[in-house]
Amino acid sequence: MTLEILKSKIHRVTVTQARLDYIGSITIDRDLMDAANIFPGERVYIVDNNNGERFDTYAIAGERGSGVICLNGAAARKVQVGDIIIIMCYAGMTPDEARDFTPAVIFPDTATNRLIK
Repeated sequence: MTLEILKSKIHRVTVTQARLDYIGSITIDRDLMDAANIFPGERVYIVDNNNGERFDTYAIAGERGSGVICLNGAAARKVQVGDIIIIMCYAGMTPDEARDFTPAVIFPDTATNRLIK
């Protein structure tokens, strides 16, 4: 048996762009992706704190240090620029693996979407 366990979480970042004319995904500042252990192409779950939307897409690495959080394609209709979102990934684990696992959870500066040092 495997369980779906939280693997990664970027808690409360601000949407900087929404591009409907793109093939889909979310572009995330590469510094945030690395800190949260999120890989390019990985499935991510998005929760919009402003409107309650919950959906999934895949991650694209954005420019390091840019603070970019851009919803692309159809996902752009689910958010507004300025919305606060949470980005999460889950991983399949056995109960034994899950007992000892600690997810990567980061809390960036919501105003700049940059890591707090």
